[in-house]
Amino acid sequence: MDKRIPSPAEAVAQIPDGATVMIGGFGGSGAPIELIHALIDQGARHLTVINNNAGNGHVGLAALIEQGRVDKLICSFPRSADPVAFVEAYKAGKIALEIVPQGTLAERIRAGGAGIPAFYTPTAFGTEVAEGKQIDSFEGRSYVRELWLKADYALIKGELGDPHGNLTYRMAARNFNPIMATAARVTIAQVSRVVDLGGIDPEHVITPGIFVQHVVEVANPAQEEELNRAEAVYP
Repeated sequence: MDKRIPSPAEAVAQIPDGATVMIGGFGGSGAPIELIHALIDQGARHLTVINNNAGNGHVGLAALIEQGRVDKLICSFPRSADPVAFVEAYKAGKIALEIVPQGTLAERIRAGGAGIPAFYTPTAFGTEVAEGKQIDSFEGRSYVRELWLKADYALIKGELGDPHGNLTYRMAARNFNPIMATAARVTIAQVSRVVDLGGIDPEHVITPGIFVQHVVEVANPAQEEELNRAEAVYP
């Protein structure tokens, strides 16, 4: 039951080439920078990554893309504040892109965690995003059928964790992280502090430990925006 792992490197060591990996965060908020950098160091290639955006600057997800580790990206906003790494890779034909509207992305992930294979949404009807997808009508309105999203691994960032994997989040970092934890076969969470069992009020638990396989403490996590302001480059 003790799910603690000593380091980010040991936490991601199991991720193989070709894995599908969900990475939490909304921009830099809730992005597990240390786990992503550990994955770069680990060397896994040909990854499919599911994230809200495509990274910024030359750290975190952007660095993973820049190092040529990502074959396909499933996201809502590939053109964010400073998406140079993704743009260059995409223009060079080195990475495939699947655009998913943000609400649809969240619901596809939630559906994956809830065991719902498909659902209908009016979002994207009549656009290129809906091409090739099943369209049905309900009460006179057209809806696009969307499929669940699941992953082999999820890399997420919490605030507090305990040895059983129960998690809380800090403010806006409670974005894609909780739903991604439910939709992956193996969820790896970095947290700012691991507390003893009972150290988290059960009423405050956002992600129950049943959805988390590994917890690693990162006491002073890096923030993507701060790294980019410092013009950091990883590795």
